Amino acid sequence: MAKKLRITYKKSAIGYNKRQKATIKALGLRKLNETVEHEDTAVIRGMLNKVSHLVSVEEVN
Repeated sequence: MAKKLRITYKKSAIGYNKRQKATIKALGLRKLNETVEHEDTAVIRGMLNKVSHLVSVEEVN
């Protein structure tokens, strides 16, 4: 079974550039403290590296 990542939107993207806001939206996050789960892929990891200061990530099996 592939690993999953649980991503929680912790800090607002107000005041950050448009690309970071677009990355948050592409991850499926809309409201603060919202949580989504994604497969652990290189694409998702790259997105998380760009907005790591705005989200918290935990691995789920």
